Amino acid sequence: MKNFIKCSVVVFILSLNIACEKAEKQLIDIKEVSPWCILGFDAADRTPEQRISLLKELGLKKYGFNKGKGDFSKMKEEFQLAQENDIEITSVFLWLNAKRDSIGKLSPSNQELLKNISEVPQKPVIWVSFSANFFENLSQEAAIKRSVDMIKFVKQKADQMGCKLALYNHHGWFGNPYNQLKILEALNDDSISMVYNFHHAQEYVDQFQDIAKKITPYLSFVNLNGVKKEGPQIITIGEGDHEFEMIQTLVKEGFTGPWGILGHIKTEDVKLVLERNIEGLKKMNTKFNNTKT
Repeated sequence: MKNFIKCSVVVFILSLNIACEKAEKQLIDIKEVSPWCILGFDAADRTPEQRISLLKELGLKKYGFNKGKGDFSKMKEEFQLAQENDIEITSVFLWLNAKRDSIGKLSPSNQELLKNISEVPQKPVIWVSFSANFFENLSQEAAIKRSVDMIKFVKQKADQMGCKLALYNHHGWFGNPYNQLKILEALNDDSISMVYNFHHAQEYVDQFQDIAKKITPYLSFVNLNGVKKEGPQIITIGEGDHEFEMIQTLVKEGFTGPWGILGHIKTEDVKLVLERNIEGLKKMNTKFNNTKT
């Protein structure tokens, strides 16, 4: 009888543990998210040391490097500090503008960016995007060819550094995910992936179920944001109308991360912006668990 009671207690405790694990399941693992657009978008104008310290304070282990309006004079120092503090720099942003970048020749700024990457041990993914001026007055066929040719040129440099490439949806022709899918099809290179940004998704909300199904096989990263059709562009996660359903759609299609959160507000201390988005992720997780019960 005593053994029966002991066994019953053990089974009950195990059942409680399993129930708790299910109840605590997260739609998004907050500790694994990666802040994006935190350089050049910080009213506190943090130094690399202060930025690394902030990430550690928030319990975050990775982030993306975007130059913003600054320079690259402390880029290698920042990469070294990140490595010393076990912080991963997941990505760097390569913005191509037809006034400064062309096939065979990148702007001095972009050349410096790639040179710095070649001189650090970390090998972040290069998130590449195009200004609308690359595609002015071009037919669809010509725009795809120009994209493919330019990406192949950049990929040669990325390959030399041991970095991968991902297409980044911004505004304009290149920001259209259907155009990016056609580019990827033409490139026919499994090493090139896609980054999808919710802060550039407003005009595609009604098409998102179809978009999610088609882009998920190529996705390597999703940057989250509140989403309202009418804008504004930058909204705290959880304060939009569509982001929860969009996240769920991606998960149902098989994408479970990695996820990013945004700074992207120049007039505020980025710590406050990230804290709001972290709280928004907690709301997403709570809503997810409530919908399951």
